[in-house]
Amino acid sequence: MNMLDDEDDQSFHATRDGYSHLSDVEWDAVERMGSTMGIHAVSVMLEALNRDAQHATIAKFIQNELDAEREKVSLLHQQGSQQAELLREQGAQQFELLRQQQAAAGGSMHSRRPETLKIDISKYLGVDEDSLLRWFVELDDAIRARRIDDGDTQVAFAQSNLAGRAKTWTLGLKLHDPYAFGSLEVFKSRLRQTFEPPRAEFNDTPVACRGVIGPRALLERVLRSQR
Repeated sequence: MNMLDDEDDQSFHATRDGYSHLSDVEWDAVERMGSTMGIHAVSVMLEALNRDAQHATIAKFIQNELDAEREKVSLLHQQGSQQAELLREQGAQQFELLRQQQAAAGGSMHSRRPETLKIDISKYLGVDEDSLLRWFVELDDAIRARRIDDGDTQVAFAQSNLAGRAKTWTLGLKLHDPYAFGSLEVFKSRLRQTFEPPRAEFNDTPVACRGVIGPRALLERVLRSQR
């Protein structure tokens, strides 16, 4: 039974035959209008309109349906585009993260400190038999082999390879001035001025006295020479 023939609706008994001027497509639209608006409302509307107005009203209803479907399709397409864009962004982020991790791994390999070669050098005592120039050569070779770049560390390493009165002289200077050696070059220069012949300050000490002078007396001599 056609829905517009509903026997329960006493105010409207229209049948398809009563609207033969409507096409099948238009009549299907009328039935959809009845499902949406209600049968009674549709029947009243059709009875109030002439044929041209009926065609126009049904055409507008069909157009509204098409517009609604297009909007749904557009919304689905937009959601699909947004989802695709989100997936692309996630993929790009994952790729960038992987690139950074690879770069960090590669950088750590390139920045890995080369292995150092620990070369031992002889102790400089500050006596006549020692060659200060030769000790400087040994010192420079050891610093390069150990890859000591920091100036303070270079000075500390040089001081650790002093002994005898040379070490006592160094300690005396640092007790008087903790910053006596600002760099390795300053350390070498002051060591050369003190112990390198013929200007060595210790060389004016009689040989007999050198063998008997004690560390305390030697330290006092060093401090006096710096005043």
